[in-house]
Amino acid sequence: MNGKIPERISRLEELANNLWWSWHEEARDVFRALDYPLWKKSGHNPVKELYEVSPDALQAAAADPSFIALYDSVMSAFDADMKSSNTWLAANYPNLLNHPAAYFSMEYAIHNSLPIYAGGLGILAGDICKEASDLGLPMVAIGFMYPQGYFSQRISPDGWQQEAYVQLDFEEAPINRVVSPRGELAIAQVHLGDVPVAIGVWLVQVGRTNVYLIDTNLSENAAQHRDLAARLYIADRELRLQQEIVLGVGGVRVLRALGINPVIWHANEGHTAFMMVERVREEVQAGKSFEEARNSVKATTVFTTHTPVLAGHDVFPTQLVEKYFEGYWQRLGIDKQTFLQLGCCAGIQDFNMTAFALKMSEQRCAVSKLHGGVTRRMWQTLWPDVSEDEVPISHVTNGVHVPSWIAREVGDLFTKYLGSDWTKECDNTALWQRVLEIPDKELWEVHLQMKLKLIAAIRERMRNWWAHEGISLQQMMTMGALVEPDVLTIAFARRFTEYKRATLIFRDAERLKRIICDPSRPVQIIFAGKSHPADFPSKYILQQVYNLAKSLEFKGRIVFVEDYDMHAARYLVQGVDVWLNTPRRLQEACGTSGMKAALNGVLHLSVRDGWWHEGYNGANGWAIDDNRALTPEDEDRADAEAVYELLEKQIVPLYYARDRKGIPHGWTSLIKESIRSIAPVFSARRMLKEYIERTYDVATRSLVEIPGRDI
Repeated sequence: MNGKIPERISRLEELANNLWWSWHEEARDVFRALDYPLWKKSGHNPVKELYEVSPDALQAAAADPSFIALYDSVMSAFDADMKSSNTWLAANYPNLLNHPAAYFSMEYAIHNSLPIYAGGLGILAGDICKEASDLGLPMVAIGFMYPQGYFSQRISPDGWQQEAYVQLDFEEAPINRVVSPRGELAIAQVHLGDVPVAIGVWLVQVGRTNVYLIDTNLSENAAQHRDLAARLYIADRELRLQQEIVLGVGGVRVLRALGINPVIWHANEGHTAFMMVERVREEVQAGKSFEEARNSVKATTVFTTHTPVLAGHDVFPTQLVEKYFEGYWQRLGIDKQTFLQLGCCAGIQDFNMTAFALKMSEQRCAVSKLHGGVTRRMWQTLWPDVSEDEVPISHVTNGVHVPSWIAREVGDLFTKYLGSDWTKECDNTALWQRVLEIPDKELWEVHLQMKLKLIAAIRERMRNWWAHEGISLQQMMTMGALVEPDVLTIAFARRFTEYKRATLIFRDAERLKRIICDPSRPVQIIFAGKSHPADFPSKYILQQVYNLAKSLEFKGRIVFVEDYDMHAARYLVQGVDVWLNTPRRLQEACGTSGMKAALNGVLHLSVRDGWWHEGYNGANGWAIDDNRALTPEDEDRADAEAVYELLEKQIVPLYYARDRKGIPHGWTSLIKESIRSIAPVFSARRMLKEYIERTYDVATRSLVEIPGRDI
């Protein structure tokens, strides 16, 4: 690639290979201006664009004064961000870290050009990496390089989800191979049982944050281990355990091999917990007793748990754990039973990764206030001598990386009324009071622009499927052929799983038909989401929704958008009118999609679970009231009734109440209050600052009490 890029714009390749461009609009403008049709064709992937762009286009850009001015401005901003010492962390915690914090996660959703994520856990991890860069927090992240990623979704004519795995073309992705000092692909090694497994590493640059992705597809490894990191969330328990050993134990060894010695270690969910025991092994090998080493590791470990039901946590049979850790516990200075006991809870002998992580960390966090209470109740058995309220698990409510999820048009509106530096103060609640000053007409016009962009994106997807697959007219209707911009539009877009209750709104189908097919005040509902390939109950739910969308009785007002990913999510959270969320109570740990929607002026309609328990203030959206239903059936009946009542009596009438110029002043008033109350509180900036202030700082101060530790 280097050979064909003119010297004057030679840093295009450097810019393309740092995902900093993904949340800086002017940087994306550089690649749009270079070759816009190719930018669209590449899926907004500048590495792929540069790989395919013609030398003539590059030469023309290098000779174009307007392009050069844009390029120079962006490179100047990039250099300032990458090198500046004038950061929030430097101003507020100048002595916090002399070495980086290490963040471990099973998945990272940073941009759709790197499809190594499945859902919310990865979105959170990606947003944390970006916000760390913005705040100046030195952070390295460890995960897996999944060359087949998660799956691409296709829905068959009968509504059944089909999965296709597409091999990533490494030459066309913002990712680069890391080699050892001797030029070898293998950076580190772990043993799975008595078999050595070589580990390779790929680097993804996310602004200042380096994300290191583990790869086992090396010639040194046997075939079964070469494919170990091929796909995300393998259902087979033994392969899953192998993955988690490679991620945890191998991740620590990768960092050591690269000369990176973190002082804070942050584990995102129990999948990553073996990084804690590997660090204990290091300290024991250095001469400490097991308890001394364990206490040292606990003091510098932050653990975030996301799962509010016991069945959702990773649990492995004792025999499997024995198989892969036999010989390892001796190096910890303990016996087999002591090791296995670290993963036991409530007398159950199987090895629970969350219980293990809770026992091996000092700073333990749930992801919302409500989830904190659920988590303390769930794990009280680990602290039987204290009351539920005193269980040492706190919470840091999730937030979203504002620059990544804000629509450009909405961002321009905020710049006009909040000031040019509003993104740097996006957690400042006082700043957002100015949203109330935005004229209704301007706000509504921007919202309609976003709605039109969403509809255009839906129709383009449909057109592409039709051109390549020859789909039927009925399928085209189901994909959104009849979507209209002036109709109240509701989205239900999230992972398909039973507790999220995607079919709740269809409980009284006849009543729903009357609501959405009202000739004067119609409603359209857009569904999107994937089921896990091994989760057949949720696949049946998805099939139900799809087949209902096909029904002519709904007159094309029910739509299913296939292959939901970050790209589709951006259009949906920016362009619909209402974001619908109907989880069964106390089973949604937090949720972040509604936060992204609210940031863009989309109103929230949800059960008061997860973050909405904190976010709802009575005037910024709608809450499905809590009920004291004794059974899931009663809960479903009451919640469906509440949704219909809200639609019929509040939401639909408010949306269609317009002045003579077509402005819905009541609706725009609700939008302003939603943005004002939600945007600063549920931002990743607030979230990461809270982690730094409440966990990282505490953990770092504990190092002072550990003799010989360099902070």
